Amino acid sequence: MDWQALHRFRDDERGAEFYRACLEYGQSLWTRGFAARALLCLDRALGADLTGSEPVLAEWPLPYAGMAWLIRHTPPDVFLGNPRVHFQHYAGRMNEPRRAQRAARAWACWALARAVRPDLPGDPRHRVEEPTEARIAVELDRHGHPGETALWRNVLASCRAGR
Repeated sequence: MDWQALHRFRDDERGAEFYRACLEYGQSLWTRGFAARALLCLDRALGADLTGSEPVLAEWPLPYAGMAWLIRHTPPDVFLGNPRVHFQHYAGRMNEPRRAQRAARAWACWALARAVRPDLPGDPRHRVEEPTEARIAVELDRHGHPGETALWRNVLASCRAGR
């Protein structure tokens, strides 16, 4: 796979097919050693325009677990950047469409990055109020899919348990 896997959606609706393509392309990038680019594909999957009832989500739930796994398993010699800063900036500068939903998901991933890699610093120059996990849950409840908050909380608990 190459960049054209997602490029074909530039003018199209970014629904279930886009979601699946993001996951597939992310996996392809991961297997080729492009961890940072794979992480960005999972970001894009989380931004797909889905209602929560799409069949693809039954097979491939929102990639919170995949995001945490990728952050945990990226070898030290493979470029990943700083996912904590990435999500801090992404959430703090989010724009439309579905701004509130996408920001809540970015903060959820920020919390996962902090749990998996507590050694990564935030960006003190980026002036944004970092939410508590309780606040993230409220926002996911409000703007996410049914069951999304529980999915995220389960992944977060697994991260803390070292899995």
